[in-house]
Amino acid sequence: MRFIFLLFLYLIAFVSQAKNPRVAIVIDDIGYRYTDEAVLSLTGNYTFSILPHTPYGKTIAEQAFAKDHDVLLHIPMEAENGKKLGPGALTTAMDETSIRHSLANSFAEIPFAIGINNHMGSRLTQMPQPMTWTMRFLKERNMLFLDSVTSSKSQAGSIAKALQVPTLTRSVFLDNQLDEKYIRQQFFTLIKRAQQNNSAIAIAHPHPETIKALKQLTPILKAINIELVPISQLFEPQHTLTTTLVGE
Repeated sequence: MRFIFLLFLYLIAFVSQAKNPRVAIVIDDIGYRYTDEAVLSLTGNYTFSILPHTPYGKTIAEQAFAKDHDVLLHIPMEAENGKKLGPGALTTAMDETSIRHSLANSFAEIPFAIGINNHMGSRLTQMPQPMTWTMRFLKERNMLFLDSVTSSKSQAGSIAKALQVPTLTRSVFLDNQLDEKYIRQQFFTLIKRAQQNNSAIAIAHPHPETIKALKQLTPILKAINIELVPISQLFEPQHTLTTTLVGE
């Protein structure tokens, strides 16, 4: 009871004057574990971002699409720390032809994906040339780009805008720590950002702890008149959001 009372006071403290704030919650890193399918048990307009060419990615993507969820491709991009990238990755060693071929193969596997967000990418997203090639590919196919913001020096979003690719930026990572208290605090940060900006975007991952927390927390949005929407509903011209950099 004490927790519920404190939660109520916390929410009241952030009541917004904004009209109908909206949030999108993107679950990415999907595809390597059969347990990732648990994301489909979430109720609401979640967006799912699928790692290309993974054992379970295509199947989960097809099930999500059948349930009318927005589906993105979670494209691995080279990181400064040299982490292993996996299939479908974009690296600094690739020329434009290689990048386009890799992206085309990823979309061929999941053709109903509406765009991409970057998996890792703290190095590649800082580099104008590969990002220009990537955004040209998306522009030609009327695709969307969500910058996961794994580097404070990312140029991906600005290049996307310059090439008129619909683009948005991640506001909050929900589960960098798999701790109930941390996820709850990040969720309240998401609420605050939505109330300040009239919209906000969270990225989370298909961990059991995250799925459990979201099932408990998501109903709060409706209770305080914030709408959970597919990511595609937030792609508007010159849309800007406050972001906080948190790791890869």
